[in-house]
Amino acid sequence: MSILRFEHVRREVGTFVILDDVTSAIAHGERVGLVGVNGAGKTTLLRLAAGLDEPDAGRVERKRGLRLGMLAQETNLDERFTVASTLRAAVRAGAAETERLEVELARLEAAGAEAVSSVRYAELRHRFEVLDGYALDLRVDEALSGLGFDREQWARPPTGLSGGEQTRAALARLMVADPDLLLLDEPTNHLDVAALEWLELALSRRSRALLVASHDRAFLDAVVGRIWELRDRRLETFRGTYSAYAVQAAERDEQLRRQAESTQDAAAREAELVQNYRSHRNYAKMHEHERRLAAIQQVDAPRPGRRLKLPQGGLVGGGPVRSGDVVVSVRDATIGFPPEPGAAAGTPVLRVPRLEVRRGERVGIVGPNGAGKTTLLRTVAGELFPLDGIVSLGHGVQLAYLAQLREAAFPGETVLDALLDRVDIGQGEGRGYLARFLFRGEDVFKPVSELSGGERSRLELALLGISPANLLLLDEPTNHLDIPAREALEAFLRDSPATLLIVSHDRRLLESTCESLWVVEEGSGGQPGAAVAFDGGWREWRAGVAAGWTMAGALELESRRLSGVPVSVTRAAVAGANRAPDDRRPDAPGRNGRRADGEPATPAEARGADRTRPAPHARPAPLSKDAYRRQKAVVDADLTRLGLRKSHIELALGDPAVQTNFVELRRLTSELVDVERALSAAEDAWLAVEERAPR
Repeated sequence: MSILRFEHVRREVGTFVILDDVTSAIAHGERVGLVGVNGAGKTTLLRLAAGLDEPDAGRVERKRGLRLGMLAQETNLDERFTVASTLRAAVRAGAAETERLEVELARLEAAGAEAVSSVRYAELRHRFEVLDGYALDLRVDEALSGLGFDREQWARPPTGLSGGEQTRAALARLMVADPDLLLLDEPTNHLDVAALEWLELALSRRSRALLVASHDRAFLDAVVGRIWELRDRRLETFRGTYSAYAVQAAERDEQLRRQAESTQDAAAREAELVQNYRSHRNYAKMHEHERRLAAIQQVDAPRPGRRLKLPQGGLVGGGPVRSGDVVVSVRDATIGFPPEPGAAAGTPVLRVPRLEVRRGERVGIVGPNGAGKTTLLRTVAGELFPLDGIVSLGHGVQLAYLAQLREAAFPGETVLDALLDRVDIGQGEGRGYLARFLFRGEDVFKPVSELSGGERSRLELALLGISPANLLLLDEPTNHLDIPAREALEAFLRDSPATLLIVSHDRRLLESTCESLWVVEEGSGGQPGAAVAFDGGWREWRAGVAAGWTMAGALELESRRLSGVPVSVTRAAVAGANRAPDDRRPDAPGRNGRRADGEPATPAEARGADRTRPAPHARPAPLSKDAYRRQKAVVDADLTRLGLRKSHIELALGDPAVQTNFVELRRLTSELVDVERALSAAEDAWLAVEERAPR
């Protein structure tokens, strides 16, 4: 049974038709993804579903008593949210009916046994249980921690939230409210990796209906089971995730193209026969073929969508020169902001032991919001100077930097002015260049102040590509871009010979483009955060985290490697820091002559595997008494330290406050795995030392 139905809905603004003859429905518990290019009408459809707008024709039917909640792209918090004393209270107020029942039940319980035994009390309690009222506080805590709010923020008033925090708070409130139909418009904006993964899990566990508009393909694959596509003012439905839809849509377009070609050929043949029989005055045959021609139902071939065509060479200056082997080098650096006037020292954000990018590498910078990713990229770009250490660019590096905050005014009043003020070319050449970025015809004369978020992003990309560059620094380059534009950008980056350094939360972009990562972790307790290299892509990193990879372990391994101290005891503690989760690269040969992915090893790989096989066990030479005493003291100290840390973590995991904090629970669980591995390695080291005890 449907809870929301569109019947022949038409919506227009002035003379422009946004939606035309839209008919579809959502059933109870159905999760639907809404896709389409920017401007296709996704937000309009969501507003019609929510009852915020009315259709110009047709009707929108909702089930009687339907509880409905909507998250808009531009969050406008209502008065009840802003007047709440704390952020937690504001989010909890999303479950208004549950809170009202809670107060009423408490009043009846205070009235005595007679009130508790009444029919009214039984009805209220049943409704309270249906709404899962006893777990309300747990759901509030899970939503706040899962969407990235620290416990310190819970007690603060909600009026001090930034724009991105307001969106996350509104989303947390909706998740607590748990309406019958949840409408989300680009909910992944402003979410980091941890919050994205929590939201995906929470939405997939919901038993109620969902309609979500998003350009995040990985998010749609994880959450929805059906796709609505808005195209040319019409809506078409597809079964399955976004990936399944992409295949079906491509097959549909190809079939429509073949049908269009077939009907055009048939119509051309019939028209030719009509003319032939007319010239021969065979009117009977002529009229017969005229009827056949009229009976042919023309099929329109799908119009090719407007796609970005990013040029590999710059608008001026030809192609980029070849840079040196080392393109970016960061050594023993403290990254942060310079001191304020009158202050003695700056504000450190990150401490970086060593990071390096070589020519042609594609590196993604990942980490939670506010950890310092943009600060690190700005330092590489030269906008900020390191507070300490060295951040340098290699020989012959020509960089281009796309900033995340794109609120600065462009030169000139129109799109074309913004380009011509940056480069001395003619209007014709400038318009041809802008057409590659979908500014065609009168679009080039559109005032910059009236550009949408997606149009501003395309103009930024156009200005970025004026001069050739062999190092591209991109900070959230897919912000505000629709799916076709994202795919065009990914194709451009894959084919680009430039070295890439990309900050992004777009998992598909990271998967398809970046071969390695810089992982950034936020500092705590007044201490700056840290950044470390990970030798692997997005999937390998997430698999490594699930298998126990931690920043602390990776930093310890990096520190020992740089200082030259043996790492035999600690290496197991960071196993997987720079490897696949099974401690072997997928293409590494095993002892059976095959690689981990099942393919036969090459002779060179097999020879390399043979060299790594352990030699037959022989009792090692005994240590001197002094060497034995020193090594045993080191291992004993490691065993004591790791054993104590394991006990502390296990005690913390039993704390109810930790169990309701999604972020802290995951951090401690991951650290426990790390400590247990290090403890096992220390025990092995203890046995190895004992085996070499003096005789």
